[in-house]
Amino acid sequence: MAILELTNASKGFGEGESREEVLKDISLAVEEGEFLAILGFSGTGKSTLINLLAGLHLPDTGKASFKGAPIEGPGPERGLVFQSYSLMPWLTVQGNVGLAVDAVHKGKPKAERAKLAQKYIDMVGLSHATGRRPAELSGGMRQRVGIARALAMEPEVLLLDEPLSALDALTRANLQDEIVRIWEGDRRTVVLITNDVDEAILVADRIVALNPDGTLGDQFKVTLPRPRDRSAMNHDEAFKALRAKVTRYLMDVGVAAKVEETHHLPNIQPIHALPRAVADATQSPIESRYLDYSQLHKIYPTPKGPLTVVEGFDLKVNKGEFISLIGHSGCGKSTVLTMTAGLNSISKGVIKLDGYAVEGADPERAVVFQSPSLFPWLTAKENVSVGVDRVYPKASRAERQEVVEYYLERVGLGDAMDRQASELSNGMQQRVGIARAFALSPKLLLLDEPFGMLDSLTRWELQEVLMEVWSRTKVTAVCVTHDVDEAILLADRVVMMTNGPNATIGKVMEVDLPRPRSRKALLEHPDYYLYREQVLTFLEEYEQGHKPAKSDKPKARSEAA
Repeated sequence: MAILELTNASKGFGEGESREEVLKDISLAVEEGEFLAILGFSGTGKSTLINLLAGLHLPDTGKASFKGAPIEGPGPERGLVFQSYSLMPWLTVQGNVGLAVDAVHKGKPKAERAKLAQKYIDMVGLSHATGRRPAELSGGMRQRVGIARALAMEPEVLLLDEPLSALDALTRANLQDEIVRIWEGDRRTVVLITNDVDEAILVADRIVALNPDGTLGDQFKVTLPRPRDRSAMNHDEAFKALRAKVTRYLMDVGVAAKVEETHHLPNIQPIHALPRAVADATQSPIESRYLDYSQLHKIYPTPKGPLTVVEGFDLKVNKGEFISLIGHSGCGKSTVLTMTAGLNSISKGVIKLDGYAVEGADPERAVVFQSPSLFPWLTAKENVSVGVDRVYPKASRAERQEVVEYYLERVGLGDAMDRQASELSNGMQQRVGIARAFALSPKLLLLDEPFGMLDSLTRWELQEVLMEVWSRTKVTAVCVTHDVDEAILLADRVVMMTNGPNATIGKVMEVDLPRPRSRKALLEHPDYYLYREQVLTFLEEYEQGHKPAKSDKPKARSEAA
């Protein structure tokens, strides 16, 4: 018998015309001891589904049950870990975990309760931080406290609502391993909400997709043997096949839903042809070494003396080339990008674009940041117009509007041009940021982790949008990212940086994959995982610090272009 079950469960919110049906006729059985991952785009109702299992919401129709009995509210037998930490800031780690122990195990002596709290603090690797308060902990450590608090209730089922999505990649990977280790210890039933396909495959016995319309999608059994090593997975044909199958399904249902919502028709001739003003602005006789980094340094003064963050960065980029810049946090990727944008002064060396040294910010170098920084009181169209009016002063008002509407249409906002930025989702705001950058008709497009704040499935979709628009303009581009798949998907070359301080180029990899590219096609290309292996190997060598763990430190490729 299933330990947790939803039977024909539906849930909506609001009244009358404003009512929104979130989940529709969901039937799902979770077996005892199973590790189940529920996977889907943002807004598909994943959190609503887990709240039904937790008893925080009751279904409008149908039923939710635990061991055959109706779920009528939350209970200690179902421990819940949220995406946000929700810790008491004035309590220590021991105090926060102790709250859960005291609530569930009131009858036990105080010393026994303290011992129980310490057991789970030790289990999540926080024994050294028992006396610290949340403000003294990193994001990953705070999330460990949340997991320890849920475990301390000794629930029969652990419900995890995107507990790792706000963490950096390395911390996230470590916590994934820890959750699996805890699960394997006593085979407690676990339901994990996630938007990360790799995470789902690495931890789960079964993956259930949730469709954008609130219905249950396809289910995928994960039969890969445990333990599942990330590096080994890159060579595992079963992993590759499953990854491609899940990705293909999610892209098909997700993109289909988004196309209908935005009236974005990529295979149909758009209303606006490429504006003449854009074509005229992108002419240049220089093709090779169009963007030239020569012995670039960035040095900051500190009380202990000068600190060299970036040292001897040397790279030649041809016109129309797309470069991905990847490396661990703190390796100077964004520093190189902000110097290229003219937002950060150059300490030594020079950056030349189209034959001229970069000096100060200029709209010829358009930047898309992690946060799009829109004017919230302006519409999408007005936000894009702000830069266009400056870049095309001699163009007529009608020509400038043609530029604005063309790019908003390209990024799938054809029916949302007149909505205020404050009314748009994070993903839609980032689309406006991309449209604004392209509408400037820049000589150089700079992207600083442009999708870093978005869930991984929305990120996939916007990567496809970016590639589609870039394929029409072929603007020279440099993209800073920490995402290996994104780096390969977008780039002609992947530039890998060593760790800081004194960070520099460690390796440059040519990506000879056909364009136009799609994520589905690349996952099925025979060379894709070979490229992925090269980047992963480089990053693993530098994972633990400034110097690589292995003796065969990667050497920079000659850049004689």
